[in-house]
Amino acid sequence: MAILHLNTIINADIQTVFDLARDIDLHQKSTSKTNEKAIAGRVSGLIEEGETVTWKAKHLGLYQTLTTKIV
Repeated sequence: MAILHLNTIINADIQTVFDLARDIDLHQKSTSKTNEKAIAGRVSGLIEEGETVTWKAKHLGLYQTLTTKIV
């Protein structure tokens, strides 16, 4: 089995990086080409522990939904 390690150096403080990682609006902007949208649960802003977000996107010609809960 192959193992891939990826290191990314980000010139920002840890709180900024953490907030950007949970920013629903930023995620929607970054996936604009696949028209990914938050459609239920927390649909904008910073997602918090215990919250869910349901995404809808078209991949490989099919609409798919994914619900994620932050634990």
